[in-house]
Amino acid sequence: MIKEVLVVEGKMDVVAVNKAVEADCIITGGFGLQKQTVDNIRHAYKKRGIIIFTDPDTAGEAIRRWLIKRFPKAKHAFISIEEASAHNDIGVEQASPDSIKRALSRVRTPNWQVQNIFTAQDLLREGLSGGTESSHKRAKLGTMLGIGYANAKVFLQRLNTYGIKRDEFENALKILQKEVK
Repeated sequence: MIKEVLVVEGKMDVVAVNKAVEADCIITGGFGLQKQTVDNIRHAYKKRGIIIFTDPDTAGEAIRRWLIKRFPKAKHAFISIEEASAHNDIGVEQASPDSIKRALSRVRTPNWQVQNIFTAQDLLREGLSGGTESSHKRAKLGTMLGIGYANAKVFLQRLNTYGIKRDEFENALKILQKEVK
């Protein structure tokens, strides 16, 4: 049983999560969160902690940003677009139990004292921004590091706030380079 309460977008996300792990979930119902839902999330946040586990799409990221502002010490789980895509749909509900377990095994907690270990130059040097394959590389690396897919600016922010260490970043890059060859 996962100690924290998972915050997911829909009922089918709960079904998918329950096939993978034993966890309590709160459903946001999309971006228009009801006051009672926010109150339930707040209560879980204070009592057990929460893990934000939204879909890897624009709406899911918007919900995540909205929740981060209100629950800054929440933990985060990310699932890749590839693992969450099926039947012309993207979402946690499309992911396999193994993919969900993998995402939940790499939960990250933001450190609001930004570390500034990584710079935009790091992303450029490693081909994670400014190139034709940059988006694809960030998606793969984000999955490996457990910080999800993001544009270059958000990816850099996540590297510096989710506790990624330089050696962890470099080891993931080495693995990614072997996969590309």
